[in-house]
Amino acid sequence: MYALQIGSLKRAQYPQMNYDLREYELKDFLSELIKIPSVNPDGDPGTALENTGEKKIAIALGEVLQNIGAEVQYDEVERDRPNIIAKFPGSENKPQILLAPHLDTVGVGGMSIDPFGGTQEGGKIYGRGASDTKGTAAAMIWALYRMGLQKIKNLNVGVTFVGFMGEETGQPGSRHFARRYKGQYDFALVGEPTGNNIVCRHKGTLWLILEVLGKSAHGSTPEKGKNAISKMSELVILLETQLKKDLSAKAFHNEYLGYPTINIGMITGGTRTNIVPEHCKIEIDLRLTPELKTTEALKKIKSFLKQNGFSDTKISTKLSCEPLNTKETNPYVETLKSLPNSPKVIGAPWFCDAAVLSSEGDIPAVAGGPGHIDQAHTANEWIKEKDLESGADFYQNFLISAGL
Repeated sequence: MYALQIGSLKRAQYPQMNYDLREYELKDFLSELIKIPSVNPDGDPGTALENTGEKKIAIALGEVLQNIGAEVQYDEVERDRPNIIAKFPGSENKPQILLAPHLDTVGVGGMSIDPFGGTQEGGKIYGRGASDTKGTAAAMIWALYRMGLQKIKNLNVGVTFVGFMGEETGQPGSRHFARRYKGQYDFALVGEPTGNNIVCRHKGTLWLILEVLGKSAHGSTPEKGKNAISKMSELVILLETQLKKDLSAKAFHNEYLGYPTINIGMITGGTRTNIVPEHCKIEIDLRLTPELKTTEALKKIKSFLKQNGFSDTKISTKLSCEPLNTKETNPYVETLKSLPNSPKVIGAPWFCDAAVLSSEGDIPAVAGGPGHIDQAHTANEWIKEKDLESGADFYQNFLISAGL
């Protein structure tokens, strides 16, 4: 770990916004955050390089949180890609609470609106991150601002805001934090668009690359080779039929999440039309329930391949995240359930930083916040102004109730 050198940014490169929240309404604060691009640079960001990475948004949030009274540090996980950690005074010798959205957004290719416009129209705020998760970050910070430093210090819990980099691809930010602060926090409320409901359970994921090998030959004499694509097609049929059936076993069912699923998302193979292909790869996405964790799922895949005559298949793991399975009886979950508007405990098919904090950091975690996942990653991503306001109330009421 090495500290982010804020001085390495020229002043002109700083986000051009007012860091004093007294100058804003909540909807305007979110619009300003949307105007600061923080597209995850991995994969296809769909925008210029200067619009990628979390450094600028981290600095902007840091300035705002310092004005509220937090002690801010930037923990650079990858070059120019920091987590921001803002700890409020008065936290010593108390149970520790994390408020934890992520800083990055998905790419902006194919959007039908200005992704960084922060446009307000018809009671909605538009732009990349409006729902996932600049909206939750704005609502969390607004709750802290409305409470004020003295009230935060007087709570019977310590409060830390942490913004994670890299959630959209591999979650290196939360993994880094979980290792560094393992067991040091009593509860984490991770910012995700859940309609202010409480996600105690969500599916885990295991992304695997499977490769079968054949033998190349001239396309005019295919009998002299072994066609890897043909061989892979047999495996694909087995995965789509027999493995899907196996995953539907009662033992793997979860009352909130249903059954594990498999999706074959990519296939590549061969080099030329007139050559018998000697290799073929597929990438599969397994979504797992708490009843089938990643280690057991990988063993099951290996056993499945062996039983069906594909024991020579090469397997590599591209991404792994355990399912989230936080108990409803956790006292902070009970606090959330007792808030105004009676938030519900729900499950989610997606995965987020909450599972990383729980499985790798020994920090009980749930996800919750304003907005809805249906708007996340869309061509015209938005959040309703009234939902944003209700999110700020949700976070503020939680802190006050947890800190009594």
